[in-house]
This record gives sequence, structure tokens and C-alpha cells, in this order.
Amino acid sequence: MARFWVCAAGAGFFLASLVLHARFCGSGVLRNFAFQVSWRTEKLLYRLDLGWPNYSEYFTGTTFCVAVDSLNGLVYVAQRGDNIPKVLVFTEDGYFLRAWNYTVDTPHGMFAASTPYEQSIWITDVGSGAYGHTVKKYNSFGDLIQVLGTAGKKGTGLNPLQFDNPAELYVEDTGDIYVVDGDGGLNNRLIKLSQDFMILWLQGENGTGPAKFNIPHSVTLDSAGRVWVADRGNKRIQVFSKDTGEWLGAWNNCFTEEGPSSVRFTPDEKYLIVAQLNRSRLLVVAAPPVGSIGDCSVISTIQLPDQVLPHLLEVNRKTGAIYVAEIGAKQVQKYVPFNSYVPPFST
Repeated sequence: MARFWVCAAGAGFFLASLVLHARFCGSGVLRNFAFQVSWRTEKLLYRLDLGWPNYSEYFTGTTFCVAVDSLNGLVYVAQRGDNIPKVLVFTEDGYFLRAWNYTVDTPHGMFAASTPYEQSIWITDVGSGAYGHTVKKYNSFGDLIQVLGTAGKKGTGLNPLQFDNPAELYVEDTGDIYVVDGDGGLNNRLIKLSQDFMILWLQGENGTGPAKFNIPHSVTLDSAGRVWVADRGNKRIQVFSKDTGEWLGAWNNCFTEEGPSSVRFTPDEKYLIVAQLNRSRLLVVAAPPVGSIGDCSVISTIQLPDQVLPHLLEVNRKTGAIYVAEIGAKQVQKYVPFNSYVPPFST
């Protein structure tokens, strides 16, 4: 199933959106149309790539997360379900390459951290089985390389390190790792690990004050050395120094209705792309200048149909394309910058 959203906006004009639901049946396509009109004026930045992936039938489970290896032109999708491949690998153009599920129990978040010498993908696993409550590194073909945490055993310990429902991670080019640990589990914390997996600093516990969390759900970095965390339950984004873990500030004025579930920067770092799960909405937020956190300012929105439920997203660091894992629609969709070329959609 493909779902299409497009808007037109400009000074003195209304914003209109068209939602297209397409069901593929043999060579025919059945379409239902629904129109939504808003009198808000917004900047048009992205449009849907209707042709990605080439065949959506590969999505056979609930798609929880997506990662982009922009160096090698690969897109990874992790899904949940019984007797299905847990990880799907596509090209940036939407061609299916392979699938695997070895040692993957219940994937939640993922991150592609490749170099010219190694293609790797990290997955946070929140399952209750033998491979659950861990953060695992794989190569592109699904071979398990590294396990962080105590496999199959949730906990709060640091030596040995234990996780409880680790939500997501971000891996720097230096190899340092940032993990947000707990999607509703015992822990509400942000951990920085060195490239040899030593704890460099830790922030957080359950609470509403500065540097406290209620379901830290997503984490990303900018080039100014700031760590941005989607503090979903507290309806805010918190910001920390990547070097010391010092709390730098928070945004909450954009999230009065729904907390952020995913955060990623555009390649030029002009914008932060934020998913709001239960509102089925993506926000394009202006990034603050270096040395300031300021207030959250929404530049544009992508309103998805109800119950699409965008869970986690990733941005291609070369092309700026946004890939959104939708647990309600059970698919991943690709949005491209409005001025980029998209091949014609063909049925």
C-alpha cells in the first residue's frame, strides 16, 4: 500500500493537501482520495517519492525503524512479526537486495555506521528472548559482530552494562556511541560509549527536571557538538554537550499536543526533522545557531493520514531524503527535498 501526501502553500494562498491511498492488485490500482484544506501558510520543503520502494509487498510486518547508509547507498528497514525477515535491505532507489533475521528478536531502533572499509548496521533490541535488551552490531549481510548489554536480561547495571528496552542510538564518525535507554523500561538515561565500548558519561533518571527523562526515544548530534534527545513522555527535546554530557537546554513549546518520537538533522543542519507518533505528523524545525538553544520554531509540517503513526525516521546525509518508518501503515515512506528530481510514478 502506498500513501501520498502533498501540499501547496505560499503567501496569500491556502495550504491544501491530498491524501492518496493506493492498493496494488495485479496491474490495476484502486485509489481513494481525501482532501484536507488548511488556511495556514507554510514553506513547502518536501514531497513524497511515490515510487519508493519499487514493491511495497516486501513489508510483511510492523515497520519500526529505518537506517540509511549514505556512503554505500543502502537503506535498512527493521520490522516485527512472526515468521518474517526482521531486516530488509534496499537501495536508495528502492530496489530490494536481501533480508535477514539472525539473532534479531524485537527491533526498535537502528543506525547505519559505515566506513569505506566496513558496512555495518546497529540495532536496538527490546525483546524478552535470548537476544533482547541489547544493542547489536551487524554487517550488511546480517552477521553478528558485537553485542552491547547483557543478552536476554534487562537491568540497570553499568558493570556489566545492562539495558532495559534501549530505544535508539547514534554513532559518530569517530566510533563514539550515544544510546537512549529506556522505551518504557527501568531506565530513563542517555549513555555515551567510546569506540571500545567504555562508558564516557551518563545522564538521566526518571523525572521532569533538566537532564531527567520520561521515555527518551531518539537521539542525534549536530556538528557543533550538541546531543539532541527526544524526551517523548515529557513532550520536549533536551540538548547536551557531547564532550561532557552537560545539560544545555530544552525545547518544549512545539510539543504541547504530542511529544517527539524521532529527531534527525538535515545535511546542511538548517533544520531538525521531528516525528510525532500519535499525531501522525512530521515537523520541520529551524535549527538554532551555534552557542544558542533558543525556542523551537516550526517552519513546515507534513501531515500524514490518521493512524499512519510515524515511529522513527532517518535522513540521508548526502541527498537529504527522509525515510519514515510507520508502525500504523506498516511501511516506510521516502520524502525528498522539493527541488530534487523524482522519477515518474508508474503503475
